Amino acid sequence: LRQVSWCVTVVVVSDDPTFLAAFAERSLNGRLLVWPTRLLVVTRLPLQELHHLHKLLSMTNSMLFVVDDTLEDTRCSVYIHLPYTITGTKAMKVASWTTHQGLALTTHLPLFPDKFYKFLHKPTLSVVVDQIHIRDIEGGTKDDMLNFLAQAINFTYKYVVPPDNSFGSKQTDGSWSGLIGMVVREEAEFCADPVSLSFARAEVVDFTMPLTIQYSRILARRGRPEIDPWGFLFAPLAPLVWVAILTTMLMLPVVMFLLSSSFSRNDYKHDNWTSNSFSLFRILLQQDYMVSGWWWRRLVFAVWMLMSLVLVKSYAGTLMSVLAVRHIEQPYQTLRDLLDSPSTTMIWQSNSKNVEYIKSVESGIYREVAETESRGGIRYQTLFEVFHSADTLVRRGDHVLINFEIIISMIVSRDVSKTGRCDFYLSRERLLPSALALIGQKNSPLVPVISRMVMSITEAGLYYQWIKQQIPNFTTCSFPPTKITVSTSLSVENLW
Repeated sequence: LRQVSWCVTVVVVSDDPTFLAAFAERSLNGRLLVWPTRLLVVTRLPLQELHHLHKLLSMTNSMLFVVDDTLEDTRCSVYIHLPYTITGTKAMKVASWTTHQGLALTTHLPLFPDKFYKFLHKPTLSVVVDQIHIRDIEGGTKDDMLNFLAQAINFTYKYVVPPDNSFGSKQTDGSWSGLIGMVVREEAEFCADPVSLSFARAEVVDFTMPLTIQYSRILARRGRPEIDPWGFLFAPLAPLVWVAILTTMLMLPVVMFLLSSSFSRNDYKHDNWTSNSFSLFRILLQQDYMVSGWWWRRLVFAVWMLMSLVLVKSYAGTLMSVLAVRHIEQPYQTLRDLLDSPSTTMIWQSNSKNVEYIKSVESGIYREVAETESRGGIRYQTLFEVFHSADTLVRRGDHVLINFEIIISMIVSRDVSKTGRCDFYLSRERLLPSALALIGQKNSPLVPVISRMVMSITEAGLYYQWIKQQIPNFTTCSFPPTKITVSTSLSVENLW
């Protein structure tokens, strides 16, 4: 019936209060009426006997047509019930009709007004948020987006927090936990924290236009500045240069031996490959050597001496610079790096879309991640616990955190503000993209209104501006260096 009555006017005519009560209950429980469908209830019953219609008439695009035909001139009054008012609140009269005068509007409102575009009164709505949101507000952070919505739609709000402080997931009995569960159970009108979109969630709640697209990244502790023990080998000279030197030292004695056998048949037996190789190696190590023999032999050794001088001086100069460099280890850049390090534990946010995905996938790298849970490679924590674990477990070095970039940005920003250092780094690899949006009750006419406001917020760039204000120091550690230089005396590690 809802499908065939979409965008039409449904007229219900009855003087039976039992029938009207049953119709209201079935319509609400079965979600019969959506906002594009208009409902007109026509009855002779007085207003005081229609209190059971209050919720239906206040939350749908409907009007109440009360007929009074006890007089000679039949009179009719047209009422609307304002949304989010308690049962027993007096209905607002918007029009009247008589057989002689016809229809006359009694307010500035049209018939079937859009009651949710901007509330005529100022209701107080229950808005569900997590504990991190509450802590930020108590710490002095302004709730810019919620204040924007409240001013634009004309409402006040009160916060409610889910008992388990999670975003929510479907339980074995079919119920929902966390933020989503409170919206599903109509304990809150909508959620003010962005929630990732998924098919299962869209079946029980309505999503607004997306606020942002977020990827997940790995947050890990930055290593301490260390000396690279193999810096003396690969830093001064590129690997290709070492290969060229070795090739030259192998081939040049062969060439000299062939030339000696051609130009000096009497002496070539004493000028063999072994003695030439040893002579070239002595010159490379800057040892003295007396060149004798034919002119071509002197020319070859002169060129080799010149090349060795350039190589040795270049190596020595670069090596002194390399000794002042400290390398900062950042080993976990991909999920594969984590899987190859079984001693490291991953922290995932419990009851999140990402956790639902890795538990349901049947193949690929995310299946390998899920299988690490059996050996203790995964810990599931609430969002509130995640912030604490970043300062303890992740800082310790044997745990890493995998979460949305916006959450990780908040963690890093707070840590930099507190310590003045960049103790963490973010992986280069981005994982599991997800659209984040606000959510409201299923088929609630409030959701399209909030969605329109969300579009205005994103088009104006306000959302990202508000995020920047909440994470002021994050850009300081966006690209932390992997190498630093120091001015200090040489240590045993340098000489190693």
